Amino acid sequence: MWQARGPPAWRPPAWHLPRGLKKMQSSLKLVDCIIEVHDARISFGACDIVTYNKQHIFGLCPGSGTELLKVLEFPKFPFEGGPVCVTRRGKETLGLKPHLLVLNKMDLADLKEQQKIIQHLEGEGLKNVIFTNCVKDENIKQIIPKVTELVGSSYRYHRGENLEYCIMVIGVPNVGKSSLINSLRRQHLRKGKATRVGGEPGITRAVMSRIQVCERPLMFLLDTPGVLAPRIQSVETGLKLALCGTVLDHLVGEETLADYLLYTLNRRQLLGYVQHYGLGEACDDIASVLKRVAVKLRKTQKVKVLTGTGDVNVVQPNYPAAARDFLRAFRSGVLGPVMLDRDLLQGPPAAEP
Repeated sequence: MWQARGPPAWRPPAWHLPRGLKKMQSSLKLVDCIIEVHDARISFGACDIVTYNKQHIFGLCPGSGTELLKVLEFPKFPFEGGPVCVTRRGKETLGLKPHLLVLNKMDLADLKEQQKIIQHLEGEGLKNVIFTNCVKDENIKQIIPKVTELVGSSYRYHRGENLEYCIMVIGVPNVGKSSLINSLRRQHLRKGKATRVGGEPGITRAVMSRIQVCERPLMFLLDTPGVLAPRIQSVETGLKLALCGTVLDHLVGEETLADYLLYTLNRRQLLGYVQHYGLGEACDDIASVLKRVAVKLRKTQKVKVLTGTGDVNVVQPNYPAAARDFLRAFRSGVLGPVMLDRDLLQGPPAAEP
């Protein structure tokens, strides 16, 4: 019988910012609203990333709407004419671009406590949140009305005379930014794909030209490459992001990711993998699990072994291939819905009296 253990050891690398970051910053003056897309399975991991994006894309210091947000020394400020401060109810706030957080891939996330998730995000200052599934166009029709409401209640500055809306879509790699644009076009224009999508990060490599997604109101979206913070402080947060496919698997290691996935599933008593692979019972040893997966899927490889009588061909399980299949099964939802941030939802344990 398996026993609970800690997550596998791994050190997150220093991610590099895409070349399109400066283009994203310079395009902000043409934008009326920001749609930030994240994976619903790591809903709370979005909080830190949103803060980072405010600093390095929007050029703003993190903070809530009840304090004065100061401008960092960036070459270009997102609003023409520099920072504009407004006083409301005796509190100073900086006129920010309206922001909508879209948590995509909701079909792969365990949302039994969705209301608690929304409340947690609201406590972090993220009040405009929509869960979506771009594959089946779930909740997609909520986005355009919400964006219209946010833009209508905000200051448009030098874009006040423009009748059309321009929206920038940002987020970490491989969370469905391009899929969201295509889904919006299907819903509102009855048209097909406008941007290329894929199951791995890095499909969108540059800030694209405006893509129309709606006729009434006239609305255009800018697709952008994924942005990750240059350094992720938490090892487990880095593993969660990698597990959801925000970086190429080989940069972390397929077997390391498979080990963390097995640890997560066992810890939460999500044992769908046992039935899917016909293992008989849960196991906490990744080598044993991958060996049985490889044998079941006939993923083996011949290896030459040097012996005293010469080279001998030995058939061994293909562990990397088994790990890749394990990860694909998780990412496609075959192993069941998972909320990787459930521990954060429960909060820190209460202190003993």
